[in-house]
Amino acid sequence: MAAAIVLVPIEKGTNTVKLRHIGTESLVDAVVLQLRDSVERSGLSSGDRLPSEPALVEQLGVSRTVLREAISRLQSIGLLVVKRGLGTYVADRDDLANCVKLFRTTMAISSKDLAQFIELREAIECQAARQAALRAGEGDLAELESLCRQMEGEGQDYHEAMRLDVKFHLKIVASTGNRLMLNVLEVIQEFMLEGMLRTTPKPRERLVSQRYHMAIVDALRRSDPDAAEQAVREHMALLLERLQESASQAADKAASAS
Repeated sequence: MAAAIVLVPIEKGTNTVKLRHIGTESLVDAVVLQLRDSVERSGLSSGDRLPSEPALVEQLGVSRTVLREAISRLQSIGLLVVKRGLGTYVADRDDLANCVKLFRTTMAISSKDLAQFIELREAIECQAARQAALRAGEGDLAELESLCRQMEGEGQDYHEAMRLDVKFHLKIVASTGNRLMLNVLEVIQEFMLEGMLRTTPKPRERLVSQRYHMAIVDALRRSDPDAAEQAVREHMALLLERLQESASQAADKAASAS
């Protein structure tokens, strides 16, 4: 492996970032981890601009496709922001250090632990759906339908769809008026997103996703708590099934590589 290289942000500040040339294994994951760690260790702050795409490609020794996928992942969890025609910047977060620390945890979390988070989501969201069926107003329902259209829109960016998906589920809980339940989901929303990234095919199966999400909205619109709860349970069952499939495929891949 080559010696570490120095990456200097183009704008704001004088902190440096050290990156290692990486091999071909798990390229996207490796680039994600390197960029994430670089932001954390270098002291880059919100608004600092990263080097250009060609410069990053050269220093990391990866293709543009791999780099773009890695940056897209980091953008999806709010660590980076891409400004079309301007470049890639460190995102404006209230506490970037905590964001990075949480992201490190989600990257390392096992499928078993993610399954437990899905079970926690199910417990909260089933109860929330029952309450939302009785409390959600027309504005809440309209926003949920709008989120469904946006996340499943043709041509929608994969990672942006994930962020909208998280927002959809948070909105259901918000419409209950129970701030404590909403706070719990807000705390674990990065784990929600990581679970979605591991269980959602790429490209996203828009029609399947739309069917599960709209089943929840339709039950809320009918003010039917039982149907709302059942729709959430079916949605969570799909996530658990896909998570198990993902873990099984990863295990088979690791076994064949050994």
